[in-house]
Amino acid sequence: MNRHPQKPPLPFLLLAFLTALLATPLLGQRVSDPDLFNKSAAAALEALRFYEPIDDPEELERVNRIGYEIAQKTGFEKYPFTFHIVEMAVPNAFALPAGHIFITRGMLSLKLNDDMLAGILGHEIAHVTQEHFLKMKKRATLLNVLSQVATIGVMVGASQQDSGAGYYDPVYGYRSGSSTADIVSGVAVGGMVITELLLRSYSRGNEDEADDEGQRFAAASGYDPDGTRQLMDKMERRLPQDQTFGYWQTHPFFEERVRAARARKTVLTIKERESADEYRQETQASLLDFIDSGQSTEETIPMTKDSALMAWPRGTKADAIRLEKLQRLREEQSIKDELARDYGPVLVAYHKDLQTVTELTPESPFLQTVIDEIAEMEAELDAILPKGIEVLDGEVQQVPFLAIYLSNFPDSERAADVALKLGLSYSRLGRETEAVENLLIAWRSAPGSEDAATARRGLKNLTPYLIRLSALHQLVDQGEDEELSRLAEERLARMAPNFEELENGSDYLKRFPDSPYAPAVTVRQDLLAEELYKEVILYQQVGDHGKAVEGINQILTWAPLSAAAAKLSDEAVLSG
Repeated sequence: MNRHPQKPPLPFLLLAFLTALLATPLLGQRVSDPDLFNKSAAAALEALRFYEPIDDPEELERVNRIGYEIAQKTGFEKYPFTFHIVEMAVPNAFALPAGHIFITRGMLSLKLNDDMLAGILGHEIAHVTQEHFLKMKKRATLLNVLSQVATIGVMVGASQQDSGAGYYDPVYGYRSGSSTADIVSGVAVGGMVITELLLRSYSRGNEDEADDEGQRFAAASGYDPDGTRQLMDKMERRLPQDQTFGYWQTHPFFEERVRAARARKTVLTIKERESADEYRQETQASLLDFIDSGQSTEETIPMTKDSALMAWPRGTKADAIRLEKLQRLREEQSIKDELARDYGPVLVAYHKDLQTVTELTPESPFLQTVIDEIAEMEAELDAILPKGIEVLDGEVQQVPFLAIYLSNFPDSERAADVALKLGLSYSRLGRETEAVENLLIAWRSAPGSEDAATARRGLKNLTPYLIRLSALHQLVDQGEDEELSRLAEERLARMAPNFEELENGSDYLKRFPDSPYAPAVTVRQDLLAEELYKEVILYQQVGDHGKAVEGINQILTWAPLSAAAAKLSDEAVLSG
């Protein structure tokens, strides 16, 4: 027996050396201040919780491609840049101190060409490279809020002690509450962050410098620096300058900046565009190295891995991130009882990544692994189906079971029957949007059937009493019945300026931001938030801190961009 280990062959050593070399950022990207990076990452996570990341691979890749082409020309090495698009109707963009760049779907909906997008991304990147957060008049406010996010320590309003009863918060889970400040720490932190990030503004000097540097970065990256001026011209035509929130408030001094942008473009030379592929791979390595170092906070690791995936979506590291996410989704379901496993959205995620990797790297071993796991889940569903049908044939079916059955077996011959039962159940529970969604499924799944006829009658009977704006809008758009569309639109027109709950308006604006009724809903939303703010002040004055906290939570959760939320944010920071 040979007790002396053999030396690895030269090709293996060479491969190991190259692997180690590629794993190290070559351009000096690093996390120079882990504490500030973690605070920024926590704030970024709150932004993504409030306004979900968009599900648009092409737009995400476009933003990341242009963003990294610009970032590589900055010479900035303190933090790796990451780019995010959030489902926010308001046209805006903002940057966090450690390189997290955000742009809203509302901004992209302005149909920006690549030069315009380069202009706005260059501007936000410049806020980071020039470290403008250190020079802000409200610097203490921003840093304070970032610290509060990281520690879940936001304090709002009175400091008197409450009874100490615990409560359940949908974002942070169960929290024990020994004081008003403790309660608000859980429910208000997200709204505090969003209002502070979006409603703060830089000085005129900072904005001028960001415009100047941003245009220079864009030109150095191969984009026309006139994109900045084009963007502002477009926004001036599309948006009123006096609107309360949005780009004008967070990026002031408009007319002077347009003149300066027009003048600067004449002295800038557009360089030849260069691929940022290598830089993107180095960014991915920097992010993953930071996680591996153990300095990243546990809560932000999944988001940072997602950022690493968007930084460079090809190769073994990207596929490993994808597979980890997919298998985590599968595991979350597989540990449940058989009839409680909802594999519908899991299979959608698997097929989506299967298509993506097939297009990017068709030779990847990731593909066969995913194909095998899809087959395993489908076989598992085949085995579960007879048990599901047995329950359907019984006398009682619970709403969760019906929803999971329809998710797992959308093409089943029983789909129309299940959707009808689910829609009627949701209607009885007052969940109008889900009721309409499922009655429409029943109507469309089996045209001409008794189930379809029953669903149609149910929708017509329900429409005159609907108060959920999103439910009404679905009926306006359904397309099968003109009379039903007309009835729903008439009621939507009456309800849009008169609804009573902030959550109703928030849900509608998130689902249908480009609706012709969105302006009326926004005005009503701001009015309701202001009325609730006055109630909060009154409750604080009379010592009813529980109701004050409830009102604060509603404003910051459902109307975080309202004037009322801005006032609460300022007061919270001052009192914290």
